Amino acid sequence: MKKRFLLLGLILSCTVLAEPRGTGDLGLIIERAQGSVQIIEHSLHTSLAKITELGDLSHASVVFSRDQRYAYIFGRDGGLSKIDLLNDEIVKRIIQAGNSIGGAISQDGKLIAVSNYTPGGVKIFSSDNLELIADIPAEYESGKLSKTVGLVDAPNHHFVVSLFDVGEIWLINVKNPAKPVITKFKNIGKQPYDALLTPDGRYYMAGLFGEKGLALLDLWQPEKGVKHILADYGKNDEKLPVYKMPHLEGWTVTSDFVFIPAVGQHEVLVMDKHNWQLLKRIPVAGQPVFVMSQPDGRQIWVNFAFPDNQQVQIIDVKDLAVKKELKPGKAVLHMEFTPRGEQVWIAVRDDDQVVVYDTESFAEVARLPAEKPSGIFFSNRANKIGL
Repeated sequence: MKKRFLLLGLILSCTVLAEPRGTGDLGLIIERAQGSVQIIEHSLHTSLAKITELGDLSHASVVFSRDQRYAYIFGRDGGLSKIDLLNDEIVKRIIQAGNSIGGAISQDGKLIAVSNYTPGGVKIFSSDNLELIADIPAEYESGKLSKTVGLVDAPNHHFVVSLFDVGEIWLINVKNPAKPVITKFKNIGKQPYDALLTPDGRYYMAGLFGEKGLALLDLWQPEKGVKHILADYGKNDEKLPVYKMPHLEGWTVTSDFVFIPAVGQHEVLVMDKHNWQLLKRIPVAGQPVFVMSQPDGRQIWVNFAFPDNQQVQIIDVKDLAVKKELKPGKAVLHMEFTPRGEQVWIAVRDDDQVVVYDTESFAEVARLPAEKPSGIFFSNRANKIGL
């Protein structure tokens, strides 16, 4: 009897120690060279676990389940991995294509869509078990398949994607995911290379590499077709070599302005959100890659392509001018704000560090070791449209 009481006491003790935890302050750091991720807690700047054997993460992106427990990682090698953030484990991993560029999770959280280069197209999977539900080849002529880019989730059970090789935007209705209904917008411009969805889910904007300007689709009025904006920007500017394409999901849309990285130029462009006209060209230190807003929209943080990728500049939205410059280290690749924006986490690849700054004082708060970090993704993304 005494042994039974001792055993019961140990069980109760373990139960008390194993306190449940939430997932709202968790996230992932991509370690691109190792094919691994760190699960982190941003409230205490803590690394909780490392998950390995995730394949080629050189261009990895992440989305989260509605309850923020699971992360879905899209690898460049076509890998799609489901990670349990609470149990620190891979739930399932599949190779769904030969070359993948990113993905999205549906409005209801039930579907995972993946954008593929090889073979070109979009595949849709169950978020529960990663079983294939629909395969949508991006076919445009004589069996030719286009690379697909800029895949986002949109309201009313839609995904939106751009076709790089043929210059089209496809609006994919997945109310019946086994039989998607596709609306195709053709001749939207040459070589759309990435895209964003405005935070309210209304406007889909694709950047064009093959010509000047942007392609704009109003999802409230898709029958009006795609509008070409900023077509005259930079026509007389010297063409510079493009060292790294801007990542457009890192563009910024505030209450009045749209901030856009200029392709190949040392500028951030400011557009009036109400009429899509260019308001200002802000000179910056190099070719911008990510142009990201704090959650309150007051400051815009900009990082740069090589050879200027050791620094970050901060634009004051009130003045539409650079107000601060930081040098976190060698090869700044990505930035992620905490949900309410009091801190920003910055991946510094060549220093094997993630640096955390206070966004009000610009003081360094913490450094975390990471092996060649690139993307940083926090679980609050689960509650945002188009990420």
